[in-house]
Amino acid sequence: MLLLFLKGALLGVIITAPLGPIGMLCINRTLERGFLAGFSCGFGTAVGDASYALVAVTGIAVFAETMSMATLPLAIGGGLLLLFLGWRGLTHDPVEAADIGAGGLAATTVATFLLTISNPATILSFGALFAGFGLMEETRRFSSAVIVGGVFSGSLAWWFFLSGAVTLARDKLPETFTTKVIRGTSYLLIVFGLVALASAAYTLLK
Repeated sequence: MLLLFLKGALLGVIITAPLGPIGMLCINRTLERGFLAGFSCGFGTAVGDASYALVAVTGIAVFAETMSMATLPLAIGGGLLLLFLGWRGLTHDPVEAADIGAGGLAATTVATFLLTISNPATILSFGALFAGFGLMEETRRFSSAVIVGGVFSGSLAWWFFLSGAVTLARDKLPETFTTKVIRGTSYLLIVFGLVALASAAYTLLK
């Protein structure tokens, strides 16, 4: 069972580590509001990754048709959410971590969870990796729970590392650098949002 957990944790890191829009958002929030705000981004993503891992280990074929039907609305919703988050980063001044309450952290967690599940292609990545790691035959409930727990732990560990590293760097850099990075990541979030919406529009027009 330990081997299954470690395989799941490795999958969580592999899926999470590439620096995409959520990674940019995590860096943005960490620089702007501190470690907890950045880590809350990662927590929402880890929950989303674990949800997709649960679908994958349960059986991709069972959910393939449903996920295919949900692709377009989820892509549109994710694109709009990225645009909103980028806009907020550009129009709101950075605040100190002490000013962020539980509600702000909860909202960030929910937002990143929604962003994570707004990309149904992730389930295909999980399916390919599960097959590559020889996990598709692990259908017993306890084995499935161990794998999903490993994915969640691996994903969360990566976000803890990223948020912690950015926090340490943030404390050693001038405030102007932090502001520039926040602005830069906000522009990137907008770009990612526009790409997602353009892709959805292309799908509609095909």
